[in-house]
Amino acid sequence: MKELADELRIEVGRAAGPLRAMGEAAACASRGPGRWVAKEILGHLIDSAVNNHQRFVWAQFVSPLEMPDYDQEAWVAMQRYGERPWAELVELWVALNLHLAVVMEGVPAETLQTPCRIGDGESSTLEWWMRHYLQHLKHHLEQIGV
Repeated sequence: MKELADELRIEVGRAAGPLRAMGEAAACASRGPGRWVAKEILGHLIDSAVNNHQRFVWAQFVSPLEMPDYDQEAWVAMQRYGERPWAELVELWVALNLHLAVVMEGVPAETLQTPCRIGDGESSTLEWWMRHYLQHLKHHLEQIGV
């Protein structure tokens, strides 16, 4: 999955500068009632990286893989991303995703079809989850404006 890992690295590189340039006030600016601020969106992306890291690694050793889903709202609230320094969140997000690219790059072709079932959802292949991760990341970066 070198091509997907490279695409993730490119996306992280493209977003890192604008994220680092975003000030604390902009990262805390309201996006409307009931909507996450940029800090919370980036925190959600950190949680997504952490959860998908586990999925991508476990799928190398367990087939079929079954893992619990997570309550995204509860995770963001519990970790208080809205109260954390923006620069700290950006650097954590960058580091986690560069690490995830290394993991993705090392996935052998023979495990890409490992069935993975997360929570009560339908089973999808490891390759599907890896591609979905990148789409999910891009979607939320667009919400932040990068």
